Amino acid sequence: MGRTSKDKRDIYYRLAKEEGWRARSAFKLLQIDEEYQLLHGVRRVVDLCAAPGSWSQVLARRLAPTAVASSASTSTPPPVIVAVDLQPMAPLPGVIAIQGDITKDATVAAILSHFPDGALADLVVCDGAPDVMGLHDLDEFLQAQLLLAAFNITSFVLRPGGAFVAKIFRGRDISLLYNQMQPFFGDVVCCKPRASRNSSIEAFLVCRDYRPPAGFVPSMHVDAVDRMHYGDDVGNSEIGMGRVIVPFLSAGDLQHWDADRTYPLDVTTGPLPPVQQPMTPAYRTAKGMQARRAPSQA
Repeated sequence: MGRTSKDKRDIYYRLAKEEGWRARSAFKLLQIDEEYQLLHGVRRVVDLCAAPGSWSQVLARRLAPTAVASSASTSTPPPVIVAVDLQPMAPLPGVIAIQGDITKDATVAAILSHFPDGALADLVVCDGAPDVMGLHDLDEFLQAQLLLAAFNITSFVLRPGGAFVAKIFRGRDISLLYNQMQPFFGDVVCCKPRASRNSSIEAFLVCRDYRPPAGFVPSMHVDAVDRMHYGDDVGNSEIGMGRVIVPFLSAGDLQHWDADRTYPLDVTTGPLPPVQQPMTPAYRTAKGMQARRAPSQA
């Protein structure tokens, strides 16, 4: 019997396989929701950088029972969950998948087209991350730029009073990111779910009570944060950048599993198949090339 990798000994990896989640990251959103009750009363959600779809699964499972209960007594429409990613994502019941770029105007129009009567989203989440290179300063910078791009599209689709949750990499310059988010939200908190390993610099920025400053006009062509801090030619005034101390909290009590601890592996159940099959298997190209060569060899 071969060795078992650390990932397969990870308790959240195994729980995700057993409970049918597409990735272990589903438990991060579950624990954040337990701490902050973000999904309470939510009817419209946008999941940015959604593939493979574990956070969209959480949204669908948590909001669907609420929709069934409310629709049984009233005429409340079902919740709208829109998932956006550059890569194709296997379909999920109750989730509208859009393959698009979050920095394009066409993606904004595609998202808003699924919200009835010009309504905006109650919640926007983003669990995306760039390909990690191992150079911490560069990785932190790229992740910060991805978060700012996610917030830029969020400024188009999030209603006042809504919430925004996004992944960050905590480093020495993380206070700048806190200061950039502070003018747009009433409450900004840095959260570390227990499903996220302590050895990882990953954390999540939980921004609640979206309240854009007076006169702010979203634009896909100019970064929203730069416009607010440095001004532009549309009338937004400079508001300055005061130092903000953002609280750092842990989501999930001591009853949760520890992501950094190794638990005994139950080998009696055997491996479980992946929840989402590969969209474009690597062997497909090789099989096609082999089929084209076969007639010439004959």
